[in-house]
Amino acid sequence: MTLGLHQDEIDRRYVQEAIELGRKALESEDVPVGALVVHRGRVIGRGYNQREKLQDPTAHAEMLALTAAAEYIGHWRLEDCTLYVTLEPCPMCAGALVQARVSRLVYGASDGKAGACGSLYEITRDSRLNHQVETVAGVMAEPCAELLKAFFRRRRELGEK
Repeated sequence: MTLGLHQDEIDRRYVQEAIELGRKALESEDVPVGALVVHRGRVIGRGYNQREKLQDPTAHAEMLALTAAAEYIGHWRLEDCTLYVTLEPCPMCAGALVQARVSRLVYGASDGKAGACGSLYEITRDSRLNHQVETVAGVMAEPCAELLKAFFRRRRELGEK
């Protein structure tokens, strides 16, 4: 715990920061997902979706945050780290969490179409894999989901998919 805060308060604070990062994705007209990696109370990696801006299918918020965190630490193993993200990670991102040995995942909105941390798949908690990630779902789910709903509502209004 940090500064006497309870873990759920800490989680909400970092998910709120991830929401702010997700808003940056809107500037690139990308799906508004934000993520950050925290190690021992310090943010060491941030990311937001940049698939459109970078024309890179792997430029998900989680992947960019993990890359920044690994660069900060100087190693690919992100043990004792927590990834905070506004949307439940997809199979690619969930697999990256396992591969990076991230200790904990906290996400806001569930993803019934691509979620790999409880909705469709359980990659982060699959005991057949060499590492499992403690997963906390639904932290600030409503504001996370509303950001996404507003984005897709606007896309439909503009006649886009």
